[in-house]
Amino acid sequence: MTRLHIFDMDGTLLRGAASVELSRYLGMFEAADAVEQAWLRGEISDIEFWERVLPLWKGISEEEIDRAFEAAPWIDGVADVFADIADRGEYSTVISQSPRFFVKRLMNWGVGSAHGAGVEPGGRSGPDLLLTVQDKVTIADALMADYGLTAADCVAYGDSTSDVALFQRLHHTVAVNGNATIRELAAVSYEGTDLRDAYAAGRALLGSVNGAGAGGSPARQRQARS
Repeated sequence: MTRLHIFDMDGTLLRGAASVELSRYLGMFEAADAVEQAWLRGEISDIEFWERVLPLWKGISEEEIDRAFEAAPWIDGVADVFADIADRGEYSTVISQSPRFFVKRLMNWGVGSAHGAGVEPGGRSGPDLLLTVQDKVTIADALMADYGLTAADCVAYGDSTSDVALFQRLHHTVAVNGNATIRELAAVSYEGTDLRDAYAAGRALLGSVNGAGAGGSPARQRQARS
């Protein structure tokens, strides 16, 4: 039997947000961070967020995106985890609300598939281009069907409210430096700087006889700390 490991990116693999890190590389950190903070406060919608950020990146080259990606503050051990999953004959995917053109670069580090918003630098925003919280579940379900797996064969790693629906859908879930909401739902909470430790906690869930119910209760939560 094989497995599927589903990762969020911003705040989980990446210590921050791709939109902010890309803008930081281009020397536009303050403008992007202001938009990010307005979105976090609920002052602007997802569509408005991209309407304000995408113009900041107009004219950026693929080489500049590559360099911004490499310079971003990734959690330790990302490529090692993807390699271990592949070596075991298992599947991995990253599902993020960040731009697909940024997320897909993780495939160079060994992730099996990458999913993100269809927005482009300097391009338009719109509901048809965005990846929603529910889309994360839809994509996960489609991958499970493609691979012939069930929810019991999967483990999700996430950190925030964008992962809530997916954590409610799956049995095995790991909060990685998560907020209070996602920690409450997670079967396991990890706080630290190395994805290999969070991944070990996820593997332990998959190997558990009883597993953890969807949205494990605090009484069942096992805390993993580096």
